[in-house]
Amino acid sequence: MILRALLLTTLLAAPALASNTPDMNRWAQRKAAVTIMRDDFGIPHIKGKTDADAVFGMIHAQAEDDFGRVETNFINAMGRLAEAEGEAAIWRDLRMKLFIDPEELKAEYARAPAWLKTLCVAWADALNHYLATHPNVRPRVITRFEPWMALSFSEGSIGGDIESINLARLEAFYTGQPAKLSAVDLGSELEEPAGSNGFALAPARSASGDALLLINPHTSFYFRSEAKVESGQGLDAYGASTWGQFFVYQGFNRHVGWMHTSSGIDNIDEFALTVEKKNGRLHYLHGSTWKPLKEKTIRVPFKAANGTMQARSFTTWRSHHGPVIRAENGKWIAVALMHRPVAALEQSFLRTKASDLASYLKVAERRANSSNATLFASSKGEIAYLHPQFVPIRSDKFDWRKPVDGSDPATDWQGEHSLDQLPSVMNPGSGFAFNVNNWPWTAAGPDSPKQAAFPKYMDAAGENPRGPNALRLLSGDSKFDLNGLLTAAYDPYLQGFADTVPGLVKAWDALPAGAQKDRLAAPVATLKAWDYRSGEGSVATSLAVFWGDEMVKRHGAAARAEMTALTTWLASAKVPDVDRLAALDAAVTKLAGDFGGWDVPWGHINRFQRLTGNVNQVYDDKLPSTPIGFASGNWGSLASFGSRQREGTKRWYGDYGNSFVAVVRFGKDGPEARAVHAGGLNSNPASPHFRDQAERYRTHDFRPVYFTDAQLQGHVEKTYRPGE
Repeated sequence: MILRALLLTTLLAAPALASNTPDMNRWAQRKAAVTIMRDDFGIPHIKGKTDADAVFGMIHAQAEDDFGRVETNFINAMGRLAEAEGEAAIWRDLRMKLFIDPEELKAEYARAPAWLKTLCVAWADALNHYLATHPNVRPRVITRFEPWMALSFSEGSIGGDIESINLARLEAFYTGQPAKLSAVDLGSELEEPAGSNGFALAPARSASGDALLLINPHTSFYFRSEAKVESGQGLDAYGASTWGQFFVYQGFNRHVGWMHTSSGIDNIDEFALTVEKKNGRLHYLHGSTWKPLKEKTIRVPFKAANGTMQARSFTTWRSHHGPVIRAENGKWIAVALMHRPVAALEQSFLRTKASDLASYLKVAERRANSSNATLFASSKGEIAYLHPQFVPIRSDKFDWRKPVDGSDPATDWQGEHSLDQLPSVMNPGSGFAFNVNNWPWTAAGPDSPKQAAFPKYMDAAGENPRGPNALRLLSGDSKFDLNGLLTAAYDPYLQGFADTVPGLVKAWDALPAGAQKDRLAAPVATLKAWDYRSGEGSVATSLAVFWGDEMVKRHGAAARAEMTALTTWLASAKVPDVDRLAALDAAVTKLAGDFGGWDVPWGHINRFQRLTGNVNQVYDDKLPSTPIGFASGNWGSLASFGSRQREGTKRWYGDYGNSFVAVVRFGKDGPEARAVHAGGLNSNPASPHFRDQAERYRTHDFRPVYFTDAQLQGHVEKTYRPGE
């Protein structure tokens, strides 16, 4: 009774939203049905009587660990970032608002099935209850969460389809000014590739006779939470969830596991419109008909420099293809992409309750997964590579990587492919399936889909340097256990440098005697002796990475313009030897300038550091950091660590790549799993779980996952109900 009275006092003293009696009664019922247990790594294990109870506990635990990231994800998803971060975020907000309209989402929510609305209510209740019981937490924008808001961010990827629209070109269209393209936009500066690795191994390739799964997302660090979520309605899932979302995005339950990787599928298309004003209104040509462009005024509020709220309004246009996002060569460019918030949220949640491949595919029939390939494994011994399920049918005579003629009706989408028309692989004879953001044509070795049997738009990315390495590791007949799977996941071979460094060595060999040949002799000798494997003590890795960056400055833009893979371009005859040698000269000079010599071990340069719980981290060479031996996925590192120099630093600090990683064995008696999380789960620097996994992250010493009650026994730090 005393605890209940204290809680009531807290609620009554909290913001006005908490004084609503129906809210309070509903919250009390929810929390009474939820138990949260924190294990010795701070990871929450949530139990609820119903799925909605479990969602309430899961989201409450996320808010406890990092409310800032929860709110930020939904501020961004609803196009409200400028309300917190100022005028510079206007274009990001406008991009979101071209697709996310609160009134439309409310209408979608009203039509959603009752079970999904119940989960959305529990989601909003959890966040509002957290704010009511934590009055010192001040939201930046969203002071009350509404159930419909959950539909604004329903898919889980780090960058959704909408974020493929270039902000600089969008701004240029609406301001009439030239596009201010960044070095990354142009290709002259590397950005860590957004994506992930997934391996699925059949019982025939497993030492135990059980299917195995590697779950290896590449995201910005601290982008996802981690939890075990269980209900009396069959929910029993463990894994990573994007902050604020109520489903396990990459993880496993007692019977199946799912790992999503960003796909190279081409299912976001641009259409060049011929636009003319007729009778005072803008029209676009489609066939022989001029159709009116739909006009809509979008208002974007923003926080001004003086702290007041202001707004800018934009007249936007939409064709039947989609909204206009830029101008190019005298045409307006409209974009078409998937936007199915209800179906996407349904699919994201329901697949976490699948029990085998057939039930997983039944959920996938919603075809609301547009950007992610899936690696799947089950306790029945099933494995699969599943292509993204949303694929429009189009004419293969067009190059869909570029804007097509929107006035030609032949470019219109012609429905969607069914699941059996996609280049997926199920239970291949090779005993493995994988994807590392590369094409699907090697996904299962000799049992892979045949490229010639599918339209070209099924893949636009092609191969990447991680692909051949993964194929080499998985091919053959060797059997894996969890340790062996971890060893493969962290294999340090850098295929990108194996492809490009020999050209540099050959250029030096052909160089006449002289000052440059003498100056580069020792660095080239180091590279000649290298086995192309990264490591903390590897000087050659430092040389190669700095050389590669210099090569990108010289040739990245040309490779981007030609739509050629970077390492393919750098290895080609299109690159003059003089450039290869000049880039090495520049790399040696930069290493010496930054670190006192060119022969610097990679671990001295490449570091993990976590100083604050802020969304945007700061870095400091004078403060403690941890050496990291793996490297960027751009050069073929399966374990990805995207690092670079930061403001005021010489060392390179990572903020993207391996984040939450797990290996799972689907035994007949339940799953066995091990995992690691970059740094730690909690965002509070005072928490013991802020940085308690940093050394494990460095050494790949994965902790045990406590999936069952028996595994959790003896590892519980505290047990409580939400808000207590």
